[in-house]
Amino acid sequence: MTDTRTTPELSDALLDAALIHVAFDGWSPATFDAACADAEIEPGLAETLFPRRHVDLALAFHARGDAEMVARLKREPLDGLRFRDKVAAAVRYRLEAVEDKEAVRRGTTLFALPQYAADGAKAIWGTCDLIWETLGDSSNDFNWYSKRATLAGVYGATVLYWLGDTSEGDVATWAFLDRRIDDVMKIEEVKGAVNKNPLLRGLMSGPNWVLSQIKPPSKLPRADLPGSFRPK
Repeated sequence: MTDTRTTPELSDALLDAALIHVAFDGWSPATFDAACADAEIEPGLAETLFPRRHVDLALAFHARGDAEMVARLKREPLDGLRFRDKVAAAVRYRLEAVEDKEAVRRGTTLFALPQYAADGAKAIWGTCDLIWETLGDSSNDFNWYSKRATLAGVYGATVLYWLGDTSEGDVATWAFLDRRIDDVMKIEEVKGAVNKNPLLRGLMSGPNWVLSQIKPPSKLPRADLPGSFRPK
């Protein structure tokens, strides 16, 4: 019988089914096979949705959390907050989008493997890019990279702390996050002081000019490659 569910419905069903098994089998081939059986999806069809099977399922779980974070950021009234508090709120919303810490813990184990480390790093970078983009970042030079790299360090450290946090309501994690954000802001204050100092500003004019020529990657695909592009 032909499965009449749409592609998003099939993907969601498979991911929901997988989450039941992740706590026991991790993000593994066994979990993928069990999810196919539970969701009543033919393995061949499931592999067209998730070609790398359990790895792509884990990445889909991460992407689901990212989507929930963005939706909450757009829904919550953040206008009265300082920018550092908006960033902290975004990281908190991202972690609060997770209903089961064990699924994240198992994901860190999977993406710690050398063959999947690049996928894990790309997922974290993508989360941080979404945070800055949703909060209205307009950087068009080296700052585009430095903001995301700095936030990736804060986010990664906070996730690891959160996984081991047993405090009520994860209050220890939110305090840890605030301290990390404060550390980043101190760096920004030093950069600002350097730019205001006439002597140091002169010394840094050359390096700053070089960095200003570094541009973020284009959102548009290359015209000489196959595929299509539709703006958001």
